[in-house]
Amino acid sequence: MTVGVLALQGSFNEHIAALRRLGVQSVEIRKADQLLSVSSLIIPGGESTTMAKLAEYHNLFPALRDFVKTGKPVWGTCAGLIFLADRAVGQKEGGQELVGGLDCTVHRNFFGSQIQSFEADISVPQLTSKEGGPETYRGVFIRAPAVLDVGPDVEVLADYPVPSNKVLYSSSTVQIQEEDALPETKVIVAVKQGNLLATAFHPELTADTRWHSYFIKMTNEIEQEASSTSSSTIVSVGETSTGPEQAKPDLPIFQ
Repeated sequence: MTVGVLALQGSFNEHIAALRRLGVQSVEIRKADQLLSVSSLIIPGGESTTMAKLAEYHNLFPALRDFVKTGKPVWGTCAGLIFLADRAVGQKEGGQELVGGLDCTVHRNFFGSQIQSFEADISVPQLTSKEGGPETYRGVFIRAPAVLDVGPDVEVLADYPVPSNKVLYSSSTVQIQEEDALPETKVIVAVKQGNLLATAFHPELTADTRWHSYFIKMTNEIEQEASSTSSSTIVSVGETSTGPEQAKPDLPIFQ
């Protein structure tokens, strides 16, 4: 198994280090043909507009979309979440190109600017049930996006409470006066749809490798399914498919 890490910009080195700690081989992805040799892909956090411009320059978007369509696991963190979303709001003028695949709407800089970055413990029951460990995960949010809504096939893995004076709209995040404040609400910060995984925070910037382990297990499951399907369709030389009990001829052994 080899995990590809998109290495255009951002925290790709930190993802590679986390995978190395788990004994998993990885490769930096900068060209479309490199995607052909990997079992799964991580799109790291970074500056999403810069990453999108570099991906466009290297003509990577068609290959990334094709990779998603193959059903191989893809995990996006922070900027990677934006890449994987079908819909994005709060973008700069002109927007940015998306890979898509996740049936959700993401707000690009929901939590604010660089100086408003923060860390917080978030409840992760699905992760804990799969990987064990504490019931919370220390999320590192850096100019972080948030998921505003999801389709029926999207599983919410984690959410985060937002201040009562922060109201969500489809096109923006609006602050209202305290006297008009609504009850506390939550925004989604981790989702899974089929073989697509996305987190608004940066697991690669922590020592807790449970999200990486979770993604590796997703990759292993797909490889095992592919191997099982492949072996069940192979017909040995001299064998017909008329009956499972028909004797198979011995094949020569070459030394």
